[in-house]
Amino acid sequence: MANITASVVKELRDRTGLGMMDCKKALVESNGDIDQAIEDMRKAGGLKAAKKASRVAAEGAVLTKIAEDGNYGVIIEVNSETDFAARDENFRKFAAEALDLAYSNKTAEVEGLLEAGLEVSREALVQKIGENINLRRISRVEFSDANQGIVESYVHSNSRIAVLLALKGGDESLARDIAMHIAAVNPMVVRAEDVPEDILAKESEIYSAQARESGKPEEIVEKMISGRLRKFVAEVSLLDQPFVKDPDIKVSTLLKEAGADIVSFIRFEVGEGIEKDEVDFAEEVAAQAKQ
Repeated sequence: MANITASVVKELRDRTGLGMMDCKKALVESNGDIDQAIEDMRKAGGLKAAKKASRVAAEGAVLTKIAEDGNYGVIIEVNSETDFAARDENFRKFAAEALDLAYSNKTAEVEGLLEAGLEVSREALVQKIGENINLRRISRVEFSDANQGIVESYVHSNSRIAVLLALKGGDESLARDIAMHIAAVNPMVVRAEDVPEDILAKESEIYSAQARESGKPEEIVEKMISGRLRKFVAEVSLLDQPFVKDPDIKVSTLLKEAGADIVSFIRFEVGEGIEKDEVDFAEEVAAQAKQ
């Protein structure tokens, strides 16, 4: 039997787009011959799924699962190419399977979860519905015991936005209200001091260019820049935002009245950060008509 090295498995995976375990199995059966492994995969129909792997999948769903004692939670994003496929019962079953596996394995590693058996289900779903399907990302929050805090979640009704929140003090109702606020308003950070320096530098550069176009004296320009920066930081910091259910109070005030504090939050929105292909359907139809 040929020695199947990790580099050979990676090469086959890069060439086919299939999962690591499938590639390793194919190489074992072909005695290490990559070309033979590809031919065998084609005969078995496996490359049908691989061909779809290059297609952009920016639709889908985000899901969460919380432990009964409220000390642990997990959030995942599963993508499809179209919203239609994301509503398919088979897609929903796969997403639920991925969520349960991530929850029980207490992992945020996508590759590890796929290798644990989920890749077989993913490829079967790709074959069945004819679209590229991806488990894109996983994140988790956990307290060592239930007395340390509450983990709560909120999923928007269409499963396109989900939030996982870790809260010290307060109760489940407060935690859910804050999670709902995060889903609606999309803060960048919890506290003003958490805003990354590179983001501040970029915003400062933009405000500086805008302010200097005004032609005002330098001391006025500097005040304009600092004022706009303070406003920006307040807008993106959760604690400084007006509470979405009662804009007359800030989130920080709501928490202080309840004797609570936010440890962290995670917000997933379907497809965020994925560069989507812009399709002009009129041009596409015209091109097909010419052919």
